Amino acid sequence: MSRHDVLMKIENVSIVFGGLRAVSDFSCEVARGELAGLIGPNGAGKTTLFNILSGVYTPTYGEITFWDKTNHTHKLGNLTPANLNHIGIARTFQNIRLFGNLSVEDNVRIAMHGQRISNAVDALFRLPRFYRDEKMMTEKTSRLLALFKIENKKDTLAKNLPYGDQRKLEIARALASNPSLLLLDEPAAGMNPQETEELMRLIHIIRHDFHLTILLIEHDMHFVMGICERLIVLDYGRMIANGLPSEVRRNPDVIKAYFGDAETAAI
Repeated sequence: MSRHDVLMKIENVSIVFGGLRAVSDFSCEVARGELAGLIGPNGAGKTTLFNILSGVYTPTYGEITFWDKTNHTHKLGNLTPANLNHIGIARTFQNIRLFGNLSVEDNVRIAMHGQRISNAVDALFRLPRFYRDEKMMTEKTSRLLALFKIENKKDTLAKNLPYGDQRKLEIARALASNPSLLLLDEPAAGMNPQETEELMRLIHIIRHDFHLTILLIEHDMHFVMGICERLIVLDYGRMIANGLPSEVRRNPDVIKAYFGDAETAAI
């Protein structure tokens, strides 16, 4: 993979909590435009790795390099989640994090705060820059809500949405920040089969329309095998496989660590 094909490079990353290495010596490159899955048994270190990539945790060892949309180089080690969001990394969470007492529309608009060009004076005196920002935010919010088919619920409080729509809203919020890398932590969790199929279709659409690179964690093997081009497998904080889904499903280490012999045929 040439340098210009790489969006993120992770080199020998480890994180230690007390005496426990939750992630150990992890190295990987994430290509621009790819859709990859991070899988492994419970406790394998998947969410911990996502927390490192999204600035929630600082790695104990190792280095992470990210190239933004202008091809500027960023070292991620000590950047906060807000810093990472600003340079183009957005993330959803396994446990949905929305502003429950705000409307669907306002949840999305808040995510665009960093894209405003107007300031407090513009807002106070209702200067042209303020109205340009308002128009941009309103139009972008409408497009995102329409894409996820929740535009008719824009005035509904987020906490009153059905579970599947809350999942959609969280992804819409992440897209509103204009990322180049989208980290999805168990996006299909709690969804029924129909909702899962719709989500798979939506992820393909947003990846193409928003020119995204997507890295996701998911336990639903039908979802993972049906959508991901590459799978990275963790076990006890270490990478044990990295390749095409068809290769990973036959890997003896993966079968032993994650699936078990009895489930092999169903993968």
